[in-house]
Amino acid sequence: MAVDDNIVGSQKEQSSLDGADREAVLRELEKILNSPAFRTSTRSKQFLSFVVHHKLDGHDELLKERCIGAEVFHRPADYVTGDDSVVRVQAGEVRRRLEQYYHEFSKSSDVRIDLPVGTYVPEFHHIPIELPVEVDTQPLPRDEPSSKWKLLAWTAIAINLLLAALLVSPFVHRKMARPSPLDQFWGPVFSTSQPVLVCLPKPILYRPSFSLYDKYAKTHPGTFQTQVERFNQPLPLDPNEKILWKDILTFPDFGLVSGDVYAAFRISEALGRMGKPSQIRIGNESSFDELRNSPAVLIGAFSNRWTMEMTSDLRFVFEERDGILWIHDRTSPDKKWFCQLGVHQEVIVDFGVVTRLLDSKTGHSVISVAGITAPGTDAAAQFVSGPEYLSELARTAPPGWEKKNMQVVVQTSVIDAGASPPHVVAVYFW
Repeated sequence: MAVDDNIVGSQKEQSSLDGADREAVLRELEKILNSPAFRTSTRSKQFLSFVVHHKLDGHDELLKERCIGAEVFHRPADYVTGDDSVVRVQAGEVRRRLEQYYHEFSKSSDVRIDLPVGTYVPEFHHIPIELPVEVDTQPLPRDEPSSKWKLLAWTAIAINLLLAALLVSPFVHRKMARPSPLDQFWGPVFSTSQPVLVCLPKPILYRPSFSLYDKYAKTHPGTFQTQVERFNQPLPLDPNEKILWKDILTFPDFGLVSGDVYAAFRISEALGRMGKPSQIRIGNESSFDELRNSPAVLIGAFSNRWTMEMTSDLRFVFEERDGILWIHDRTSPDKKWFCQLGVHQEVIVDFGVVTRLLDSKTGHSVISVAGITAPGTDAAAQFVSGPEYLSELARTAPPGWEKKNMQVVVQTSVIDAGASPPHVVAVYFW
């Protein structure tokens, strides 16, 4: 059968173009992996390299969540992706780092590598080359009416510039004014263009299994028939009834503590008012590699491993024994702060610690807001987001406190499970 030479020529040309594209993509991948956005994150480099090479090799079928989890993160081949979000979390991290890379280096790239949301298959795009614009430098013939219009145009521009200067001057004056105590406290997070990571803990949550609900419903017809009931009503089992461990399940999608959530919102809102972007990280979403690239706010104490690790050798530390939790001043063996309980064993007085480390173990500034229980955490967040509390602290702080590490112990009364305004009981600067 005869073959159309035009078709053969077109196929050869396309094959050559694909080869050139492949080399361009691989060069761009190497630049990305060696850039500041990716250099310190081994997982992000492994993830991006894996998906790009398989896409170039035409193996899109391997770019599935379970396959990536097994090949890149060494998960079992049959692991349950719903219980382990490592691939989804890392994909989001790679997208963020790619955005950062192209924000800084887009002009030096011929090809752009993207990882669209909702897929693990990368896309490659050519970046068009900007051609220089020829400018005609020949002088225009002198025209008297044209000169008059030019004079009017320049006059209008001058008037607009004057008006703009008058409008902007109050803002310039405000920028030149002495920073407020709130600005001074948060000043370290502005030393980098990276957003602040607000890291929320997610404790393990146990709930009754569906079979336990069904067992109860058999003896109480009409109860717990829907998920709405099961999520919003307690299961009133007999306190003396024995259940098996298989009747209790872990629920990885649940587990946030209300006090921690309130704290995160307070801090994100305060940062937003100051013009500093923030990103929320929940549970194991925040890796040490990520903390090494951004300033961070750590929410919670005993439920947040990063807080406990970062503050374990400081003056004010969180300790526990036999189920009892407290804050300890390590310079004084007898100086401890415990929660106070009411007649029904509810917390009525709680304590929290605010810690600011200018150069932490991550290499970036870290701020921890943590309480013995959730109200203490919320009170600590109130303290670092409230101008009035930091202004009071600044009045008694040593000179240059804004450039020092610090810890502040706060006390709060708990009313209707909520934290009242914080009261400072101890401060340490170094």
